[in-house]
Amino acid sequence: MKFLDQAKIYIKSGDGGDGCVGFRREKYIEFGGPDGGDGGRGGDVEVHCVDNLNTLIDFRYRQHFKAERGRDGMGKNRSGSKGQSAIVKVPVGTQVFDEDKSFLLADFTATGQSMVLARGGDGGHGNARFKSSTNQAPRRADPGWPGDERWIWLQLKLIADAGLIGLPNAGKSTFLAAVTRAHPKIGNYPFTTLHPNLGVVYRETTEFVLADIPGLIEGASEGAGLGVRFLGHVERCGLLLHLIDATIDSPILAYQTVRREVEAYGNGLDEKIELVALSKCDALTVQEVSEKKHLLSKATGKNVVPLSSVAGIGVEDLIHNICDLVGSIRAEGKTNKVWQVHP
Repeated sequence: MKFLDQAKIYIKSGDGGDGCVGFRREKYIEFGGPDGGDGGRGGDVEVHCVDNLNTLIDFRYRQHFKAERGRDGMGKNRSGSKGQSAIVKVPVGTQVFDEDKSFLLADFTATGQSMVLARGGDGGHGNARFKSSTNQAPRRADPGWPGDERWIWLQLKLIADAGLIGLPNAGKSTFLAAVTRAHPKIGNYPFTTLHPNLGVVYRETTEFVLADIPGLIEGASEGAGLGVRFLGHVERCGLLLHLIDATIDSPILAYQTVRREVEAYGNGLDEKIELVALSKCDALTVQEVSEKKHLLSKATGKNVVPLSSVAGIGVEDLIHNICDLVGSIRAEGKTNKVWQVHP
């Protein structure tokens, strides 16, 4: 299934039904009077967060959602029925923005959350509403109010406990495939990963979700490569695992390049817990790995972990360390922040 993480859709709530001009006409009742009913309210446009979706691909084939119009009022004081609401189903992690993406309308972080994005128009009054002592036979009825309509943006941000970042071809997809049951595309060339991948890591009684995003290059914050569009998918993660290819000439430069793009992205991503690992260590000698680890640790001020996803070097220790950190983060409630849904 093709991955789609943003979509623009048009929504319109239903118009209200028209009021009715009617008079009671029965045998032996000389002055029946007005009995026109009110029009029904138009249907709403609602957004529901469901658990059986993981992409916005459905909105590529349907961009317009319109609720049903309210029924018109009828005689004998019969009011029209409400129009049927239109339901927009989105996956967990979806954010709803207005047309110019300047205002966040809602952020769905849990299954079952819902929101009314466009309310249906009110129904018009029938002539029975306008009867008075001075107007016994009104022939006035109001039309229904029009519904709301707007264009909105849907943007999906994957909800994961840990995220993988690094330059292209740093071994992120290989690591994801080694520790989860995911099957990402793996190749010996840059930008093998073109869209985010998710995998679940199971270790004893603990499990956590690991997200892999396409590699970043210098200038990504300005649109180079795949840009920083996919960094939003690790924005909700509690910690970041930064993988650096040990076979390149300057691991320090690679680390600094990615960190600059993360800081340029902002949104608190640069403040998250970061683990640093030297990947592909099986391709170097022990002495070479030790030298690069020492230089990188000195430059970053972090404990660098030698790693080889293919040979299994350092994988289990790193996973257990991530499990402990994820457990602590969950206990402190720092992940999966729930945004208030605006009415």
